[in-house]
Amino acid sequence: MIERLKQFFAPDNKEPAKPDDHQLTVAATALMVQLSRVDNNEDEAELKAIVDCAVRSQEVTREEAEEILADALSHADDATSMYEFTGMINENLDQEQKQALLESIWRVAFADGRIDKYEEHLIRRMADLLHLNHREYIQARHRAEGAD
Repeated sequence: MIERLKQFFAPDNKEPAKPDDHQLTVAATALMVQLSRVDNNEDEAELKAIVDCAVRSQEVTREEAEEILADALSHADDATSMYEFTGMINENLDQEQKQALLESIWRVAFADGRIDKYEEHLIRRMADLLHLNHREYIQARHRAEGAD
């Protein structure tokens, strides 16, 4: 799986392949993994929230979501920036799907019961990279806060 992702992101590809649903899910999950690590306190509640979001929004089984999380954890370690993930997402998801993704990212942030300033700053950057405006950013936060 990682080799397929590396081939997808390889700069020597003249005609990049359109990512499949699994690759898009890994990219979205990798953003959530980066968020879970920003406060240097990646905990089980956040990892469980990532799996729950994948099951809910991507219509995959829990086992598939856990495999995707493992792929995303591995790929997030290799990533030098969020651009490779957000670029793929921007090219393949519409505005509504990106808003749903941002809501899932907020759910991960809320999973441990608190939002620290680093998490909030990173989510703002992700929203900007996903071309979501401030209203969409706030709406996603409110929907995530009101969930569950």
